[in-house]
Amino acid sequence: MLTTRPRGTNDIIPGEVEKWRWVEDQFYRVCALYGYNEIRTPVFEHTELFQRGVGDTTDIVEKEMYTFTDRGDRSITLRPENTAPAVRAYLENKLYAGPQPVKLFYSGPMFRYDRPQAGRFRQFHQVGAEVFGSNDPAVDSEVIAMAMDFYGRLGLKNLELHINSVGCPECRPRQRRELKKYFQPHLDVLCRNCRDRFEKNPLRILDCKEQRCAEAGAGAPSTLDCLCGDCADHFAQVKKGLDLLNIPYVINRRLVRGLDYYTHTAFEIMAKDIGAQSSIGGGGRYNGLIETCGGPPTPGVGYALGMERIILTMERQGVTVNTAFKPAVFVVTAGTEAADTAYKLLFSLRSAGIPADKDYLGRSLKAQMKYAGKTGARFVVIIGAEELERGSALVRDMSSGNQETVVFEDTVGYLVLKNQA
Repeated sequence: MLTTRPRGTNDIIPGEVEKWRWVEDQFYRVCALYGYNEIRTPVFEHTELFQRGVGDTTDIVEKEMYTFTDRGDRSITLRPENTAPAVRAYLENKLYAGPQPVKLFYSGPMFRYDRPQAGRFRQFHQVGAEVFGSNDPAVDSEVIAMAMDFYGRLGLKNLELHINSVGCPECRPRQRRELKKYFQPHLDVLCRNCRDRFEKNPLRILDCKEQRCAEAGAGAPSTLDCLCGDCADHFAQVKKGLDLLNIPYVINRRLVRGLDYYTHTAFEIMAKDIGAQSSIGGGGRYNGLIETCGGPPTPGVGYALGMERIILTMERQGVTVNTAFKPAVFVVTAGTEAADTAYKLLFSLRSAGIPADKDYLGRSLKAQMKYAGKTGARFVVIIGAEELERGSALVRDMSSGNQETVVFEDTVGYLVLKNQA
């Protein structure tokens, strides 16, 4: 073999990719119901977008970005997440000049250099949604409800919604003072990154996955204890919205998410079936991000859901999707004389909207029939010398074994009716 795929990447092959297409289709359907429009952004952006937007104290920017210098001596980064690119597209394409709020959704690959493990890869895939232009807490509740609705349509169960409020710039000075006061005696046990964060952004320490940092922060003051009046009211309204929709939640006082741009609401959706990396999606509000990226002060809220973790959760919970391609009709030929007639019939069936296929390996009639059975085709059309002479085809129902003779001119119409039955 010439080479193998890079570590932390996957081939999504037939038999597996059908699950992905089905999941993505369910997401598109939910987005349409909730009034979201699709956006597609480049897979690479100028590095500054993520340094400014995601935050230079996050693990993503500090350790995980795939960054390179292109031939024009520009620093380019493969997108590690899609909220900052969506904000850039919102500003660059002047979407703010249209009706507000702007509701967008996306899907595609993201890239982070990390240690591969179950449900976590270096090239991974997300579906997500963003809302720009509204500070209404009801929008926070809506995006959470939308994500939970999507998971419900997939058939996922035993999911746990965790929510918190991380406050706003008005709350941050008090948060910073309280956290620094708490972590000061613990500095010697914190990891090197968290010792740096102690000065830059002590809130980030609460998101560290190192066990010693998690143990040191077990008694740290909660962001909820430091909320200003507006943030406390916003969080109360978000909870009220979830209560109205009968969506159960857990208030997780340590939940801060892994990105610097979050304000107010933060949430994660957990699935216990996939091990240590139990989060299958999350998001929150980021009212300062658009301004950080060079736009006017504009509120925003959204989420991203990991496709690999969704698929893994479906498998662990026994959710099956039977969407592999099966031709409705398989065209079988006996002898070379029938080849042209069979070929024309094959494309006539496809033009009529009927999935159809034929043999391309020169198999015998018996081998073709055996292969047709393996494909799961519902009907087999048999054309040989006798059929050419009669001007009709032999149509076999593979489930019952019944056969009927149908003149060539009526074969497509006959199979259209049979396929609808």
